[in-house]
Amino acid sequence: MIDPKILRIALEQSAEDLGCRPEDFQKSENVLFPLQLGKNARKYYKEPITCTLVSYGSNIAAAVTPPAAEIVSEYLSRYTFYHCLETAHMHWLDERLAEKGHKICFMAEYFLPGKAGIPDLQCACEVRLLDQTEFSRLYRSEWSNALCSERRELDRLAAGAFDGDKLVGLAGCSADCERMWQIGVDVLPDWRGQGIGSALTAKLASEILSRGKVPFYCAAWSNLRSVRTALKSGFLPAWVELTVKPSDVVDGLNRIGGESQ
Repeated sequence: MIDPKILRIALEQSAEDLGCRPEDFQKSENVLFPLQLGKNARKYYKEPITCTLVSYGSNIAAAVTPPAAEIVSEYLSRYTFYHCLETAHMHWLDERLAEKGHKICFMAEYFLPGKAGIPDLQCACEVRLLDQTEFSRLYRSEWSNALCSERRELDRLAAGAFDGDKLVGLAGCSADCERMWQIGVDVLPDWRGQGIGSALTAKLASEILSRGKVPFYCAAWSNLRSVRTALKSGFLPAWVELTVKPSDVVDGLNRIGGESQ
């Protein structure tokens, strides 16, 4: 179970992100409303966004722009809400959106700390907290999940795992919005499978909570290694998102192999 106070903060942030009310995510029926990014929306949301479907487990709250409104409304009426996020049914949505020049772009699962708390996890490496000065030289490809070179100013804190003097794992947190900081983690290939990622994530999550912020964690549904790290670190599944963008944006990501909200 997720602490109700933490869940409430997440609901309020999702409402700010998309332009609705926190209660819209907890209704028994689906909710459709105009997409309107709030002034305090998470920093990684990048327009153009055609629509975003969000579920906290009881319904779908769909934030839409005019090109997608009618299609999404019909889609939500066709299936039980959780079936709307199954691949077979998403083909229906994607094919109709493509006719108007839009495609499904991102799918992700988000995690929040469980009510049982963040465990004190140990690993064979020495784990140290790093401030912005200490991790400023670490914006390299091997740490691209822990640190974001495009939004360096948002990276607040990191936890590093050291084998002697060698940095072998790194977790970083980004102040993507005022009350919630997102955790990302990387472990070098030869050191994976030793509990380093979960130890780093738990250490950083505890530090974020001590600073009065809510840590959250995001993983692609297919990234089982990342999902296991979240679960072992005391996080539980909280919500899922599906994002649709114009076709040229999606095609551009496929050409360059990039990832961006």
